[in-house]
Amino acid sequence: MTRLTRFTRTTAFKLSLLYIAVFTVMSGVLLFYIADNTDNLMSEQVVQSVDSELKTLADVYVRGGVRDLVETIDRRSRHPDASLYLLVDFAGNALVGNIARLPTTVLEEADGGLRRVRYTRLGQDAEDVERQAMVRTFELRGGFRLLVGRDLGDQLRFSNLLANALRLWLVVVVVMAAITWLFVSRRVMKRIDEISATSRTIMQGELSGRLPVAGNDDEFDRLAINLNTMLDRIELLMQSMKDVTDNIAHDLKTPLTRLQTRIENALREAKGEEGYRGALEATLEESDQLLRIFNALLRIARVESMAPASVMEPTDLNKLVAEVAELYEPLVEDEGGKLETDLPEGLKADCNRDLISQVLVNLIENALKYGRPETGDLLIRLGGREEDGRIVLSVTDNGPGIPEKDQDRVKERFVRLEESRSEPGTGLGLSLVKAVARLHGGDLRFMNEDPGLSARIDLKPVKPDSSRSGHEQGGTAGQTGEGN
Repeated sequence: MTRLTRFTRTTAFKLSLLYIAVFTVMSGVLLFYIADNTDNLMSEQVVQSVDSELKTLADVYVRGGVRDLVETIDRRSRHPDASLYLLVDFAGNALVGNIARLPTTVLEEADGGLRRVRYTRLGQDAEDVERQAMVRTFELRGGFRLLVGRDLGDQLRFSNLLANALRLWLVVVVVMAAITWLFVSRRVMKRIDEISATSRTIMQGELSGRLPVAGNDDEFDRLAINLNTMLDRIELLMQSMKDVTDNIAHDLKTPLTRLQTRIENALREAKGEEGYRGALEATLEESDQLLRIFNALLRIARVESMAPASVMEPTDLNKLVAEVAELYEPLVEDEGGKLETDLPEGLKADCNRDLISQVLVNLIENALKYGRPETGDLLIRLGGREEDGRIVLSVTDNGPGIPEKDQDRVKERFVRLEESRSEPGTGLGLSLVKAVARLHGGDLRFMNEDPGLSARIDLKPVKPDSSRSGHEQGGTAGQTGEGN
């Protein structure tokens, strides 16, 4: 298929061709309408002028007879205007007038009807091109015949002018439409070719490719922006899938190997019921840990694959935080700490209630494990406020905090700092918090306080005119998460 054939098959070409055809036809119809109405108007003016001349000459004839009529016609014929006159006797001889030649049938049919005739004006060469006129012919007493008319030269010139203008306009329309078509088509085809090239790159496995955005804010830019956003989402999901696969291949290898070793040792070394029981209990504990890891990975994957619009609803954060605090306050007190809340009244966010509850649970459990101060009692504070058009939820402790160099690394899967390896956990709790924060259009951020650490996520506030009602009822937030 040649480039020209491919180009003529495009939608842009077909639409441009249709545009040219429609615009040309409409322009032609409009100009024809103008020309036709103008011609009719000028014809009416000619008829009125002829009838006015006839009325005047009729009055002269009534008052003075043929003699006065001849004098009047002779006087008027000397003026070089568009009026035409001719008076002949019964034998057809011209008595007076400014017409040299015209068809004989015109004088023979003296019924007063309006006729369009060709004639030669008196005083012009016989070889001159015949002119056209609109005339009326009447028979007078004595066999005399009177012809009065109006030259159509001005009308014909105007008609020719309109016709030429019409032809010129149609040519200009076609040329301009063709130029516009070429420009638009080339521009459209260029953008489409760029999109096609990027699509082929993506289909070949290069997910980092993005559609070009010209910055014109046209339909192609809007399409490119939406598709790029979709590609960002797909790339994130694919990267998450790769991370999960790598994590399973790398981080689960050790516990599986350890589980296999325990079983082999039990088969090789255990003696009696007590020995086998101990080996089975150790194996069961290791299996529970593997299940917890798998469940945490699956939950992260589900969160990352969710469509935000399908899981969000207006939520009363004051009630949600109060429920979480009520559930965990006894646990914190048993650990010798204190749990406080600090939220302004009427704080509502567009979020997923269950997932935000899970976030608060994970962060509270992390604070219980790693936020204990060297001296004094543990203090955990659940806070919330509106900041820069977003609602910021925070869980703050008064512990040692996290070094700034580790604050990004600690959010990755299976990452545990050296000081936390003595504590039970999977290293997936903060990864889940990060996934939930991104689902809500934000991120998990850490800020070292003096003393302590503040973990924060930001949410979209509920608009005042939101038609949806808040999720006032729901299950408790007592979902246990996996601490870091």
